[in-house]
Amino acid sequence: MYLTKTPKVIQNMFPGFTWKVNVDEPVMYLTFDDGPVPEITDWVLDELAKHDAKASFFCVGLNVKKHPALFERIKAEGHAIGNHTYQHLNGWDSENIPYFHDVRHCANLVKSELFRPPYGKLKPKQVQFLQRHYQIIMWDVLSGDFDQTLDKEKCFMNVVNNATQGSIIVFHDSYKAEQNLKYTLPKVLKYFSNLGYRFENLEHAKVNRNIKQIA
Repeated sequence: MYLTKTPKVIQNMFPGFTWKVNVDEPVMYLTFDDGPVPEITDWVLDELAKHDAKASFFCVGLNVKKHPALFERIKAEGHAIGNHTYQHLNGWDSENIPYFHDVRHCANLVKSELFRPPYGKLKPKQVQFLQRHYQIIMWDVLSGDFDQTLDKEKCFMNVVNNATQGSIIVFHDSYKAEQNLKYTLPKVLKYFSNLGYRFENLEHAKVNRNIKQIA
């Protein structure tokens, strides 16, 4: 069970999280979780380049360690980097101290103040600690590309029907999401580009606050 559009009531419950970017022009923010992985991340970067689109990649530290050249390509092409933990841990299922160490392990690799918890799940104490060091980036539109039971056209419509100016949209550069992603992403880029939208990364949006990076 997941929500393709994050309700305002949930956003208002966690005002310290970034759910959407306040902009006064047609801009959207594509984000990609769980990479980098060969072939899939490469393909995503190629598709983004076709539209001069910038995005934000919330990387799993273990994947960065395995594929450093691919990680460097993401940065070299002008995309933002975010921390998605080292081992893709679920905060609800993790003890706090090991979770913080895992986040720090990833931080040492990605050097980013942007953080997105896997599955969007954090315990209250985890939130309190991490907000002192990171801007926690959530989303207002979830494509559902990871859902292998979801029809690919429905995945596309999840974005089209819910994304608006300033939306933060979640995709996954992962093998699990490959089928839906490869259908949906090109269509999303074309559809919104034709409406006059630009795609920027979250560093460009200046969502970071005056926070101290974990050493």
